Parts: sequence; structure tokens; C-alpha cells
Amino acid sequence: MKAVRLVEIGQPLQMQDVPIPAVGTGNVLVRIEAAGICHSDVHYRSGASSVGSLPQTLGHEVAGVVEEIGPQVTEVQVGERVCLHYLLTCGHCHYCRTGNEQFCVQGQMIGKHCDGGYAEYISVPARNAVRLGDEVSFEQGAILMCSSSTSFHALRKGRLQAGETVAIFGAGGLGMSAIQLAGAMGATAVYAVDINGDKLKLAQQFGAVPVDASQADPVAEIRHLTGGRGVDVALEVIGLKQTMEQAVRSLAILGRAVLVGITEKPIEIDSYGELIGREAEVIGASDHLLWELPVLVEYVRRAKLDLSQVVTRTVPLDAEAINEAMDDLERFGGEMRTVITP
Repeated sequence: MKAVRLVEIGQPLQMQDVPIPAVGTGNVLVRIEAAGICHSDVHYRSGASSVGSLPQTLGHEVAGVVEEIGPQVTEVQVGERVCLHYLLTCGHCHYCRTGNEQFCVQGQMIGKHCDGGYAEYISVPARNAVRLGDEVSFEQGAILMCSSSTSFHALRKGRLQAGETVAIFGAGGLGMSAIQLAGAMGATAVYAVDINGDKLKLAQQFGAVPVDASQADPVAEIRHLTGGRGVDVALEVIGLKQTMEQAVRSLAILGRAVLVGITEKPIEIDSYGELIGREAEVIGASDHLLWELPVLVEYVRRAKLDLSQVVTRTVPLDAEAINEAMDDLERFGGEMRTVITP
């Protein structure tokens, strides 16, 4: 089969011919119909975030059709439409048993530690295959597996309650999901911070109050819009030192800033003025949990989460097209979300 793979750190991905993966007794073979291109993949290519052994097939946002099942599989059937939980875990260690499987001591991530979705087929444990309703496209199902699920997990980590206010720093793929999910979870006001006018217009369509950081200090603008109070929850989903610090500074008393984006640069916080004096919190959010995924699929089925305008471009399983899309992401530009359709 064809697969677009990371062969050397810091170099463009390459197309290679590789064997179709074997199906173990408890695994399923999935014919890939959609694979999202995530900013994390850009970090893997550049070396900003480590991967397993090379060459490696990237891609952790995957949806497709079950082509074959192992003899012990009962969870899904051949022909079913599925999206794939990208964390492969043991199910038995302390973290798995306490509902924190993203820290599994034996855990692996598809597209990072083992071959992922920039290919025609993938084999994963059957428990990682989440049924995708007929109402949900493969493209939307793919990005649910990372951008939407990461946003949902981050809002949960921020303990968002109905009636609270939220600021989302970054109105890209993760941000658009976060805006809608915050509203579905009962936020009374959601402020979308970005410098891209088109993204801010779409955020406004989803009910957010746009805050154009290219025109004004977003922290000052959020405080103005909230009567000087600030927001209860702030999510940073870009991965920039500046916006992480802005997320913390935008908090109200007892506010929670949840950092999702990845950066190599440390942030600076006024420990008393921004944290202690407000009893505010800075929370890290990593990945998501398997049980959260069917909830997200149901949100899409019930039209509480609309990803139709978030997937703004599709590209074929072609190394040049994929590298170009990743180049755009590396410059913090490009489309809202690009999805590979093999």
C-alpha cells in the first residue's frame, strides 16, 4: 500500500510502498477514508516534538471503514464506519485503571510512536474503533479524533460550568470546536481571539464574540467586554508564549487557564498579581480519553457541533500536497483544517 512517511527529521515527508499491516487477534484493519493534518504533525517533522523510530507514517486523526477483523473481535463488524482513538493503551496500569489512560506506562500514539493514517490502511486494537454515525462524514470524523476531542478534554479540565464565560485563544481547527463545545456546555459568553479576520467571522457565526488581536490588546479588550472582570476559563490552543501569557492575564478571580498548544519557550507569570492574588489556576491539558469520543460523535449527530466549515480543504494521499499543507501550518497560516482523502 502507499504511505506518506517521515523518513528524516527536518525534511519533507516521502511517499513509500509498505506492506498492508497484519491484523492481530484483537485488532481491526481499517481502510482509511480521511486523515487530518494536525499542527502536531508539523512538530514531528521539524523535530520540535519527538517521534518513534524512523521511517514513520504520520497521521493521528483517522476515520474509515472496517475492512477485516481479528478472530476475537466482537466490538465492531466488517463494513462499519469508524473513527480511531489514537492512543494505544494497556488498560491495566495505574493510569489506565484511574481513567487517565493518556499517561499509560506502555502507551503509544498512532502517527507518533507507530504508523498512522497518512496511508491507505491501518491496524489498531478493536477498542480503539469508535462507531461513526451515518450523519457524520469521514472528514469530520477524522478531525473529531484530535482537534475536537482535545478541545472537549481541555474544557473539562478547566471545569467549565453552565453560566460561566470563556476565552478561546486561537480560532483554528481546535478553536472552532472549542467555541461550539463551550456553548453546548452552557457558557454564557465565548470570546474568540485571533488575528485572522476570516476565522473571526466564522467564530462569530458559531456564536463567539470576536476579539481581533491584530487591532487591540486582547487582554484589555476581554476585560472591557466583561466589565473589567475577565473570564472564568481561558483556553490557549495555538502554542505561542505570548498567547499563553495572555490567556492567564485574561482570567477573572478563581479563573482557570488551560494550556493546550505546544511551544518550546517558557512562559512568564506574575505569581501574585495573576495567580495567588486571584486564586487563579494554570492547567495543562494533554490529549483526551476514549470515553469522550462517543460523546463528541453524538454532539455532531445532534448538530451541536458543526465541523462542515472547519474542514476547508482536502488533499490526496500525495507527499507534495501534504508537505505544502504542513508548510502552511508551520507558518501559522493556511486553511482551517486540511484533511487527506486517500
